[in-house]
Amino acid sequence: MSEYIHKSHNVTVLMYHLVFPAKYRRVVFDDAVDDELREVCMDIEKRYELKFLEIGTDKNHVHFLVQSVPTYSVKKVVQMIKSLTAREIFRRCPHVKKKLWGGEFWSDGYFASTVGKHGNEEMIGKYVKGQGGYYKKLHSDYQLELF
Repeated sequence: MSEYIHKSHNVTVLMYHLVFPAKYRRVVFDDAVDDELREVCMDIEKRYELKFLEIGTDKNHVHFLVQSVPTYSVKKVVQMIKSLTAREIFRRCPHVKKKLWGGEFWSDGYFASTVGKHGNEEMIGKYVKGQGGYYKKLHSDYQLELF
């Protein structure tokens, strides 16, 4: 579940629904890539002020529900996630680079939408599950942490 982020002079709850298609809309997400993508995202969460509320793959694209802070623009969040995940997936899963002819992992475009705290998180979750014919949830973190 998303939380209010308390800083010295503000309290925010900024959430984004992001969709990144793989380059050439190739089907590159298998169990190994899914596991590595989840691990990379959890590592990003430890180093940056990002929280991945949900991650899901649909064979040729990925849906992220991300919570961030106001100092990170949507462009910066997208850039951060795309660059770090691509680099690490290519390093950890070399077979993916062959599928993409040695090129880029993500396509240049993306979809970004803001999500409200009250009532819309579940709606986005249902929307993400209803996209396409196949959806595999890789990560979900709706549990409040104590300290």
